[in-house]
Amino acid sequence: MENEWYERMAELGEKLASSVTADDQSAEFSHEKWNLVAATGLFGLPFTRDRRRSDDTLPQITAALEGLGHGSDDASLGFSVATQLASCAVPLARFGSAELRERYEHPVTTGEIIGAHAITEPDAGSDALAMRTAAVADDHGYVINGRKAFISNGPIADLVVVYTVTGQPGTFTGLTAFAVPRDTAGFTLSGPLGKMGLRCSPLGTAELTDARVPADHVVGQVGGGSWLLSHVMAREILFIAAGQVGQMRRRLDTCAGRARSRVQFGQPIGAFQAVSHAIVDMRISVETARRWLHDTVARLVAGEDVTARVAMTKIVVSEANVATARTAVQVFGGAGYLSATGIERGLRDAIAGTIYSGTSEIQRNKVAAVMGLGENGGSSW
Repeated sequence: MENEWYERMAELGEKLASSVTADDQSAEFSHEKWNLVAATGLFGLPFTRDRRRSDDTLPQITAALEGLGHGSDDASLGFSVATQLASCAVPLARFGSAELRERYEHPVTTGEIIGAHAITEPDAGSDALAMRTAAVADDHGYVINGRKAFISNGPIADLVVVYTVTGQPGTFTGLTAFAVPRDTAGFTLSGPLGKMGLRCSPLGTAELTDARVPADHVVGQVGGGSWLLSHVMAREILFIAAGQVGQMRRRLDTCAGRARSRVQFGQPIGAFQAVSHAIVDMRISVETARRWLHDTVARLVAGEDVTARVAMTKIVVSEANVATARTAVQVFGGAGYLSATGIERGLRDAIAGTIYSGTSEIQRNKVAAVMGLGENGGSSW
């Protein structure tokens, strides 16, 4: 089943790759490409009949995202797709009430609703437990006030899972998540922010001013937001890593092809040891990253505690993505510096991978905490 999803999405990715450079320059999200991805049924994979078995489809999801990344060099599209799955589909499928699933499962599955989640705040950064956005209960539901930053898919989102403080600030049981529709009074999503890479995957901010949300829009349980966040972020990391592995495989193919065909000083540049060794190192990085990804997914599905392994997978994959993108620019030389080849875009897109979903430093803190080397770093993303 995983191979079928991989091949299907890789084939689709090739069809979506034609206008990537122009799209990057205009920084516009493509609803046409989005609808083609949605038509595959990918967004419906987390919605299993038995919510307790929602992780059973993780191997298919990661295979599909890897295939999409391998087939197309549109990293922005893959990032928005992974965000839809992790931010909206996964929490609704696993923790959403029957009422929430009845209302949102179909439009999320078909891509009619684009999802996002709002976690980070301007003053809290990576420290999720320091968030200040508060939800106060009254007779009619909850009233939410606060600000959110760095919301992937935010400017185009129809439904946002907003994480708030409902209990004692700074405690594991103090957070609660709410499914907040875009048209909620008092809920304002910004337009797209200019950024270095992933330009066609819109990033924005949000303000909530006396935004009233019904009590039945709690995702999971009141006070269960930290557990929900940990669940979601582990899968977000793996989904995004799958796309990055696909992109690295495509990059390896491209660089190997360049080394065989580009002739300098009377011979293919691949004949020069400096070039061939760089590409060999790229292959080692790609295969190492892929093994880490699929091994961690398999362990998660088997029910193992993968807290440290998810963090290590993110470090291995995201940093290999940056390193191989940098090597690709060097292999292509001056051509790699030009926008038209798309090589420099790969480097711009890769850089953010060591920052979003918890920086490389945060991930190392997590591993250290699991090893008993420090008290901090294990509770926030």
